[in-house]
Amino acid sequence: MIPRPNLLSNLSGSYELTSGAAVSGPEDLVDAVRLALPVLDLRPGDAGAVDLRHDPALGPEAYRLVVGSRGVEITAGDRAGAFYAGQSLHQLLPPASYRFSAEAAWIVPGVRIEDAPRFSWRGLHLDVARHFFPKREVLRLIDLMGMHKLNRLHLHLVDDQGWRVESRAYPRLHEVASHRSRTATNHYREPDAYDEIPHGGYYSLDDLTEIAAYARARAVIVVPEIDVPGHAQAILAAYPEFGSSDDDYQVLERWGITPAILSPMPPTVEFLTTIFDELIGAIGETPYVHIGGDEVVLDHWAASPEITAYRDSLGLSSMGELQAWFLRRLADVLADRGARAVVWDEAFVSGELRHDTLVMPWRGMGVGRRAAAAGHDVIATPVFPLYFDYAESASADEPMAIGDAITVADVAAFSPAPDDWSGEERSRVVGAQAQLWTERIPDPRTLDYRAWPRACALAEVAWSGSAGADFPARLEEHLGRLDAIGVEYRPLDGPKPWQRRRPHRPATVRVAEVMKRVDSMTHDAESTRPSV
Repeated sequence: MIPRPNLLSNLSGSYELTSGAAVSGPEDLVDAVRLALPVLDLRPGDAGAVDLRHDPALGPEAYRLVVGSRGVEITAGDRAGAFYAGQSLHQLLPPASYRFSAEAAWIVPGVRIEDAPRFSWRGLHLDVARHFFPKREVLRLIDLMGMHKLNRLHLHLVDDQGWRVESRAYPRLHEVASHRSRTATNHYREPDAYDEIPHGGYYSLDDLTEIAAYARARAVIVVPEIDVPGHAQAILAAYPEFGSSDDDYQVLERWGITPAILSPMPPTVEFLTTIFDELIGAIGETPYVHIGGDEVVLDHWAASPEITAYRDSLGLSSMGELQAWFLRRLADVLADRGARAVVWDEAFVSGELRHDTLVMPWRGMGVGRRAAAAGHDVIATPVFPLYFDYAESASADEPMAIGDAITVADVAAFSPAPDDWSGEERSRVVGAQAQLWTERIPDPRTLDYRAWPRACALAEVAWSGSAGADFPARLEEHLGRLDAIGVEYRPLDGPKPWQRRRPHRPATVRVAEVMKRVDSMTHDAESTRPSV
């Protein structure tokens, strides 16, 4: 079973669970279990083969599952706990149970499971700005997340290379900024080359409403990201009036970042407030909105007399302080709407954040520890081992990746709250999240390859706190479930011939060297542009 439950005891006896069997209990819990076991077509009834009870004392997302000769008993702390109990019940069945059939009957072994997550944030980040993934692929990813008890889908909706959500207030965002004329195909640090094929797409607000509802039903919270004030070239291609220079912008066709930056002036805050209102209106009440704050090039602010005067009027002494002020202002806007801001670690390094802002330390757990010590909740997101756009081996057999290597074993060995941190610092770690940056993930098949089975190891670590010694053996068995679903994961012994595609350039970018460089940068408040 993945992720590993806190307690699993084998009991004598078993139970035959058949298609169309009855499930009884509170309506919301019944609905959750039925979603987790669609192949069985469980039917609500007054008494059933599956009996559900609600016990808030178990806590959020927790459950108890007992299978015996008289049936299945589930006690859940909340709706999410019932959904996860259903997922665990499904994993007690053979991999064939993940395939749809007209009729099915399965023998469920006798067990007692008592389970609850170690971390509340168990996330996957999907960059849909560099390469757009249609709604159907997002819904499929949510299904896979629910199966693995992952519960935060971080959607990176905007970057220099594209804007990916409808705006009725500022329609040029989806009319102009959602597409580019071509896409870079060259390897990292090699001469620019392009495919000369237009690329684009965006989600309508109705799409976002559907995605969020679909996710909530499967215990997943959608965390939208509008990355500001940098990574703004696509925004400025549509609305240059919110920029900090007179440059003529187009949606970026290459990778990396640019000096394009939004102005920090009040009209920009008003513009972004409107965008946030549209997002929250579509998604519904949401506890988190990510506002970026990473890789910000402040040159255009420093060159602007108007922005310099504005900074001075606020009593600030540097452009870094102005960026911190700008992000705090946006966090205040979100707080007024019941959402907490989430930022990348540069925003923490640049200056004082709102106390309730969550920090994602992508440049390493050293800066994550400093953020935790400062009183911020932290979501572990370090490049190593949680950037899944890196190859899984230093081999030309791998499909093109930014660098190498991050393996399943690396992810399984990761500790989101390291033992050498103080108790207070460890308590500030709310979870872990893997990042799927898509510069070199151009299609759904490559997405499957990059995400799985490394995301299985992430699920284990984020739910259980650490990977069990028997994780490799359990993973081998679990791959049969992914086969049945149709996930085109990377085989443990290397890619299949058709998964190789454009070959990787091994050893061009080594992840260990990257970590040393970006960790050193976290000690300098002005070091916000590692890839310009």
